Amino acid sequence: MEKIYDIIVIGGGPAGLSAGIYAGRAKLDVLVIEKENKGGQISLTSEVVNYPGILEISGSEYMAQTKKQAEGFGVNFVQAEVTDMDFTQKIKIVKTTGGEYKALAVVIATGAAPRKLGFPGEKEFTGRGVAYCATCDGEFFTGMDIFVIGAGFAAAEEAMFLTKYGKSVTIIAREPDFTCAKSIGDKVKAHPKITVKFNTELTELTGDMKPTGAKFKNNVTGEVTEYKAKVGETFGVFVFVGYAPSSQIFKGHIEIDQFGFIPTNEDLMTNVPGVFAAGDIRPKRLRQVVTAVADGAIAATSIEKYAHDLREELGLKKEEKEDTKVTNVTAEAEAFLDEGLRKQLGDVVARFENQIELVVIKDPNNEESLNIENAVKEIAEISDKLKFTSYNMGENKALEAKIKAERFPTITILNKNGEYSGLKYSSIPSGHELNSFILGMYNVAGPGQKVSNEESLAKIAKIDNPINIKIGISLSCTKCPKTVQSAQRIATLNKNVEMEMINIFTFQDFKNRYDIMSVPAVVINDKHIYFGEKNIEDILEIINK
Repeated sequence: MEKIYDIIVIGGGPAGLSAGIYAGRAKLDVLVIEKENKGGQISLTSEVVNYPGILEISGSEYMAQTKKQAEGFGVNFVQAEVTDMDFTQKIKIVKTTGGEYKALAVVIATGAAPRKLGFPGEKEFTGRGVAYCATCDGEFFTGMDIFVIGAGFAAAEEAMFLTKYGKSVTIIAREPDFTCAKSIGDKVKAHPKITVKFNTELTELTGDMKPTGAKFKNNVTGEVTEYKAKVGETFGVFVFVGYAPSSQIFKGHIEIDQFGFIPTNEDLMTNVPGVFAAGDIRPKRLRQVVTAVADGAIAATSIEKYAHDLREELGLKKEEKEDTKVTNVTAEAEAFLDEGLRKQLGDVVARFENQIELVVIKDPNNEESLNIENAVKEIAEISDKLKFTSYNMGENKALEAKIKAERFPTITILNKNGEYSGLKYSSIPSGHELNSFILGMYNVAGPGQKVSNEESLAKIAKIDNPINIKIGISLSCTKCPKTVQSAQRIATLNKNVEMEMINIFTFQDFKNRYDIMSVPAVVINDKHIYFGEKNIEDILEIINK
């Protein structure tokens, strides 16, 4: 019998997980579809101190605990991107890159994405001086002057976080004062490493490969001031000016207002019966974690009665909830392979069609080599479908030549015939990238992730010249996994393509060669570099340029 969930939640941020927790606790059958393992914008926040009952916690740790709580109530998870939907019938259909799912009700909790300002130089220096995530990119600006653009909570909080790295932090706010809570604003103003310039706007960035100059204008007096970096130096600009709703894909299916937000009634139902919206995707005065989780709770409790009545109307028997709590692989905040993760990985590897070989090539002089070797060996011990081999560099020169090894330590995956799969990982496969590594193995062993876009499959098949993709990442980056996963899927579908994931903080020569100051950084054939999160279609586009 075809599976019909009580509720499908689109989005794994605070609103989505709150909806999952309340629905799961009410014994509803819940599926949460996550585009990637981000956990919403809160995961990028270094410090949460205004959530009732929690004195202090990092955004990523808060979301890890919230997800674990949802799993405890039997909520199912799948990592996939929603590609289309059918909300015209009483049973809703959600189409994704991982398959098609049906439910009695849907909660849209896709949140919002950072806005860009559009000042001259913003686009040109994105990835080489302009950034939008302090957690991801702050370390690149160690010892530099940093400018933070914005007057809200995010700008204030991230400015304080960036004082860990910058020699100075200057907040540029066009407003006459902070727009966040006065207590937060006062804390920023009192910080010895932070200078605040109100009624001021960044009008232009100038420079060559990296920014070397910036112009600012006082919007009250009209005075223009200029900042110049010392010769041979650069600086950073972090933009925190609000978020744009991630609602584009729902246009034509539900009502969306002129600003891109999804209106709802007091039960959080949209204009389409059975379709609800929660969190930052809704028009609201306050966008905070506390309002997002409240939305999720309201939506779930509204759906409880809705789903019960609809089942009776359609004559659908309530299925017993499955014991499986999670269908996706995630990494715990600190432990590499705890008991729960080991079991989840075992379930994934059990679906492998063929045996594959995980090979580690070590540099005895690199302290990360032993950590990488131990981590990969621990993964391989999960199943006899995973063969583990380890060499010191120079010990197997034929293999090094075959996989075109340039840096050590590195990990490569060989297919069932012992052939190079086109995948290399010059980093320990932990943090946000553990899931990428597991999916890489799955793609090599088969059956692999489904690519539902037929046009993309055709483009991948037509690649007939050698393509080398190097992706610079950091293990704290939440935007990197999707880019790695997209590139490695292309590589496993076409032998002319190879992909290497590189931890730029381990391999500083790679970072310096391409002047990387933001991740993910995608380098094509050692010539062209592109910054920012990329899906399969994005990577195919830059390959074909």
